[in-house]
Amino acid sequence: MKQVELYSPKPEDLWFREKMLSDSETMSYNAGYKPIYEGYHYESGCIDFPKEKWETWHKEKMSKMLYYYIKDLETSEFVGEVSCRVNEKIGNIGVIIFSSYRGKGYMKPAILQLFEKAKEKGLAILIDEGVPLSREVAVGCFKDLGFKQIKRYKTYKFDKEEEMIDLQIDLS
Repeated sequence: MKQVELYSPKPEDLWFREKMLSDSETMSYNAGYKPIYEGYHYESGCIDFPKEKWETWHKEKMSKMLYYYIKDLETSEFVGEVSCRVNEKIGNIGVIIFSSYRGKGYMKPAILQLFEKAKEKGLAILIDEGVPLSREVAVGCFKDLGFKQIKRYKTYKFDKEEEMIDLQIDLS
């Protein structure tokens, strides 16, 4: 398993978030869904995150959520992000691994560390909503970590039906 640490970025570190959100290969998982919102690019899944928004985003989001970059301890490079929107005792998580680092063992150790941060924050349950069943590696990783499927449904990606699941883990 990769050796990683979760790094809480400063506003000036948000260049990496901008890099991920503007990389069509990284964001391809996000492409083709509706509704379309300001800054979202339907064809690529990319999301605009210009530098002039970094300070405001940082002030608003960092106080309401757990948000970390995943840092490889061997190379000191950022390889992705993990986040958790906090709502009472429940956290809704998100994971993005930069495309060139996918499949190299970063997701599991990052989520394990996020578990610890979530417990420190008093969260009892973590949920990941809208995971496509076609993302077998991610689904397998979540299940290996103890997440259970709580919902299965269909949505549309590029107007083609796609099966999705919501996953949950009890941290208590």
